[in-house]
Amino acid sequence: MFVSYLILTLLHVQTAVLARPGGENIGCDDYLGSDKVVDKCGVCGGDNTGCQVVSGVFKHALTSLGYHRVVEIPQGATKINITEMYKSNNYLALRSRSGRSIINGNWAIDRPGKYEGGGTMFTYKRPNEISSTAGESFLAEGPTNEILDVYMIHQQPNPGVHYEYVIMGTNAISPQVPPHRRPGEPLNGQLVKEGRSQEEGEAKGRNEKKEDLRGEAPETFTAESAQTFPVRHPDRFSPRRPDTLVPPAPQPPRRSRDHNWKQLGTTECSTTCGKGSQYPIFRCVHRSTHEEAPESYCDSSMKPTPEEEPCNIFPCPAFWDIGEWSECSKTCGLGMQHRQVLCRQVYANRSLTVQPYRCQHLEKPETTSTCQLKICSEWQIRTDWTSCSVPCGVGQRTRDVKCVSNIGDVVDDEECNMKLRPNDIENCDMGPCAKSWFLTEWSERCSAECGAGVRTRSVVCMTNHVSSLPLEGCGNNRPAEATPCDNGPCTGKVEWFTGSWSQCSIECGSGTQQREVICVRKNADTFEVLDPSECSFLEKPRSQQSCHLKPCGAKWFSTEWSMCSKSCQGGFRVREVRCLSDDMALSNLCDPQLKPEERESCNPQDCVPEVDENCKDKYFNCNVVVQARLCVYNYYKTACCASCTRVANRQTGFLGSR
Repeated sequence: MFVSYLILTLLHVQTAVLARPGGENIGCDDYLGSDKVVDKCGVCGGDNTGCQVVSGVFKHALTSLGYHRVVEIPQGATKINITEMYKSNNYLALRSRSGRSIINGNWAIDRPGKYEGGGTMFTYKRPNEISSTAGESFLAEGPTNEILDVYMIHQQPNPGVHYEYVIMGTNAISPQVPPHRRPGEPLNGQLVKEGRSQEEGEAKGRNEKKEDLRGEAPETFTAESAQTFPVRHPDRFSPRRPDTLVPPAPQPPRRSRDHNWKQLGTTECSTTCGKGSQYPIFRCVHRSTHEEAPESYCDSSMKPTPEEEPCNIFPCPAFWDIGEWSECSKTCGLGMQHRQVLCRQVYANRSLTVQPYRCQHLEKPETTSTCQLKICSEWQIRTDWTSCSVPCGVGQRTRDVKCVSNIGDVVDDEECNMKLRPNDIENCDMGPCAKSWFLTEWSERCSAECGAGVRTRSVVCMTNHVSSLPLEGCGNNRPAEATPCDNGPCTGKVEWFTGSWSQCSIECGSGTQQREVICVRKNADTFEVLDPSECSFLEKPRSQQSCHLKPCGAKWFSTEWSMCSKSCQGGFRVREVRCLSDDMALSNLCDPQLKPEERESCNPQDCVPEVDENCKDKYFNCNVVVQARLCVYNYYKTACCASCTRVANRQTGFLGSR
């Protein structure tokens, strides 16, 4: 009884000392006014020589998808920091050496949060902001009580993983007890337990029966036992184990053997499901009547320590665990974003991923959603079409087209959808300037499936005043109506094979029909079907074409191509296209979708600066000689040397590229 009263008195004195107006701090060694602090090795007043900081960067280039081990965290590690150096589509994972998954195991990605493992609490972070470049990280204070392995779930090139932790070194310094202190002497105002007295041993022998919950004689107390006295507030109990606090001010001792400690119920369970904890409640009661009495009537040293008891160990109901939304698939306009939705269930204070059917009683949240970060830029036509570039014939006209942002600024064309860009240049027809031969396109098929054959076209003469006689007024230089073609050897040949055309889509005029087109190798008696890439060097026949069951009164005709606007480095050439009826009169009954192109690129080759002074055109209209294909005659080849040479070079280059 005297010893207990002495302890309470000393604690009261200590409280008064700590509250002195001098404002002096207590160091980690419990001395008033000490400036000692705990170093990162956990040593009070240490100089960080008692531990070792282990750090590095995992930079290995990984090739296969899946889990790859990054680093091993040893037992006893503290200040653990595992951080991805840049944001990526990879994930970090953590598991124990026994194979138990802690974070991101079994191909299931956990949400950011706190996860218990290896005897410590890990904080898992995964920044998701679009502007953030930070990667994932695991942080824990430690120490760990087993070996842990860090893995990377590899899905894209490894950006590097920085790892760091602290372990105790071979020269670790253990915390020292201040010298020059006799057993039982206060340590800065507190008592430290050095051993049990003879009286304490006798009390222990007399209290072997735990169910008595009483003390026959006072026990020698130390600061350690004094610090474990819990503060008991009537009618209020926490489901967690009470913290260690200093007891209230001492009261006159009134204990007797007529009272003892008795368990009167338990605290509420810390959780309603998934395994919680609760503690027994001990009260001071009269030994005979069992009526509750003030705690001072019982020996506080004999009060049992509340032991944790499990409760509500049944699993919690399954629930949908919703992950964070991914980045929007588009930087502007309507895009899509995704998130992971997993069915999870809490048991033993750990959230586990379970089969989705366990959440079937709940409506599953959406995993995709539309998103829009900003309004996209759009095309604007700033000016009307200009006048045609020529007074007659086929020319060009232009207009100003700009890409404009949603706030009205002109931006680069790449910020708008190039597929939707309005034309800023087009052909314009000011009517025929002179008599000309008009031609249809060459037929698509060669007359022979293999070997030498020909392709054909229609030719008609037109002047300013259209004549009823197609061949009148255009001269004798009629363009060829047939051209040679060769589909190659007929044995073992790789070629496109076409099926029969379907019926025409309309009853007259210009319609469409389809057919199958496959790549085959033609042998003596059989056809071998090949992958389409085997025929990629050949021009693939059309799988759709126009068709004419009977005339409807109109057909497209065009002139020969004009001279190229540039002799080299890319120019363009034009031709006139007319819709003619059955009697060769102008008509507007042709199908506009079948109208031949009126403009195409030409002379893409680089310019040759050397000019042969001995090879010049002697006449201004040598283009007529070229169009009439008269360069095969020596006279015209000399008189129009430059034009004929250019045509010969173009034809040589074309044939060489086949």
